Amino acid sequence: MFITLEGGEGTGKSTQAQLLKDYLVSEGYSVLLTREPGGTRLGEEIRRILITGSSDKMGALSEALIYCALRAEHWEKKIKPALEEGQIVICDRFHDSCLVYQGICKGVSTELLNKLYIEITQNRKPDRTYLLDLPPEIGIERSLSHENSETRFEKMDISFHKQVRQAFLDLANKEEQRFTVIDGKLPVEQIQQIIKADLTNLLGHFSV
Repeated sequence: MFITLEGGEGTGKSTQAQLLKDYLVSEGYSVLLTREPGGTRLGEEIRRILITGSSDKMGALSEALIYCALRAEHWEKKIKPALEEGQIVICDRFHDSCLVYQGICKGVSTELLNKLYIEITQNRKPDRTYLLDLPPEIGIERSLSHENSETRFEKMDISFHKQVRQAFLDLANKEEQRFTVIDGKLPVEQIQQIIKADLTNLLGHFSV
């Protein structure tokens, strides 16, 4: 099973991904927790370039192609082998983020991005995508309250982040069977319970 978590900055994706892994491991499942950008040695090295520094330090197309190249590496070396071994893969951001940020919101052709995705994964989509939805003003404030240098996207104008939020919601509306939208303002424990309940039901369908 392939699970992804998506959303804007500061929505709690990484926290929920870790909690979900811990829960599944406690239930006896073999789990791979990974992230984008990152996930592989190369990906983690280039992650710093992509999400630190000034918001305008690279063009949208260059940025998108770097993300796609790292996704190819990530898929071939980590995600695909784990799925073939029967593991549950949890990924903090994946192709939907690229579609939203570089495609819909920065103007890179979504047709191109989708063609590259099909080439990379043979169009293997996540079995479930949890979209943590939060007003960007709250999310950015949360994100900036943590001491880290990975704030390149937080530096972008609030209008950009509002567009990101709406683009994610539009994607979820188009693929209702894959997406579960969760209110990111809810307490961490309540969000975890919603995800666990949904996933328990999904796992039941997979085991039939």
